[in-house]
Amino acid sequence: MKKYLLILAVVCCFFKIQAQTAQDTLDIKRVALAYIESQHNPNPKLMEGALHPRMVKRSVFRSKAAKKDYISEYFAENMVILAETYNVKGDKFPKNPRKEIKLLDVSAKTASVKLLADTWIDYMHIVKTNGEWKIINVLWQYNDVSQHD
Repeated sequence: MKKYLLILAVVCCFFKIQAQTAQDTLDIKRVALAYIESQHNPNPKLMEGALHPRMVKRSVFRSKAAKKDYISEYFAENMVILAETYNVKGDKFPKNPRKEIKLLDVSAKTASVKLLADTWIDYMHIVKTNGEWKIINVLWQYNDVSQHD
């Protein structure tokens, strides 16, 4: 009986982090990949399609002059421009860039995703609106936290 309960608990935990449908899981991963791949190969349309119009991307940096932390913010429009301009020369990423996506939690209308890229980590909140999954929040940091100083 204990073995049966343990198996049931493991199965329940497994399904808790899965999307409502297999298609939701694919769509969530597709949106997260579009976000990073639109930076690898400049593609503002791909970025725009992945983002909710009210998306905000934040990180914490340290002002050397003021010697205090501040929050940087970028919005959907900034990210579309970034996708168009950031890697135009093709020198911002390695030949085979890292793009590891981990689904942290998925519900019917919301998902939390961790994206591990080459030099940074993005934590994303992805929301399902009007039948489509879109990134609404991103909290990120460099792997090398000294880059935040």
